[in-house]
Amino acid sequence: MSGTLLTAKNIQKRYQMGEVTVHALKGVDLTLYDGELVVVLGPSGSGKSTLLNIIGGMDQASEGELYYGNLRLHEADEGALTRYRRSEVGFIFQFYNLMPNLTAYENIALSVQIARDPLDPDELLEQVGLRDRRDHFPSQLSGGEQQRVAIARGLAKNPSMMLCDEPTGSLDLSSGIQVLKLLRDFCLNYRKTVVIITHNTEISRMAERVVYMKDGYIDRIERNACPAAPEKVSW
Repeated sequence: MSGTLLTAKNIQKRYQMGEVTVHALKGVDLTLYDGELVVVLGPSGSGKSTLLNIIGGMDQASEGELYYGNLRLHEADEGALTRYRRSEVGFIFQFYNLMPNLTAYENIALSVQIARDPLDPDELLEQVGLRDRRDHFPSQLSGGEQQRVAIARGLAKNPSMMLCDEPTGSLDLSSGIQVLKLLRDFCLNYRKTVVIITHNTEISRMAERVVYMKDGYIDRIERNACPAAPEKVSW
């Protein structure tokens, strides 16, 4: 097992909806390790997106402890969380969130401007197979191409951890497999941690560990002895 990257202890999250208290997370314990690919699997409402947002520093737990190295994220102020998100975490979302008035290259270069040790945007465009689409705007790209630009943007700041929220949810099978291969290659080639949350059980075949969530809890964690190649995944 590689070194510990992040540790979550008894993470709870409550939302107040009028007079009703919604318990999104009910005591989650999870450790992430350097260079592993993890899939968090669960139905809608199981708490997987809430957990991802807390791990990524976009939200804070109502109770519990969250450690990233020596950083106590559960006690961090907004400035510390901003620095954490800026330097350590890359995000990929289902709906791309590209800037519509910027080209593919400019969308990637935007994240480089805030990074300490960035990767080269043109090299990333080459890696995601979009060198010839460098100067195209998002409206001129297919859904799969936009998601590949979003992945390159997330990778550009060279984060320690990539957090991916349903990254194939809006894609056809061929485009989805391309996206999964890029994430797997980033994990292997750069020894970075990749966390993919999804409701698609097929994607869990490519993970080293699969975290099953249910009703705000981690139901169980399973290890794949022989993770499948993305090309072998189908849905």
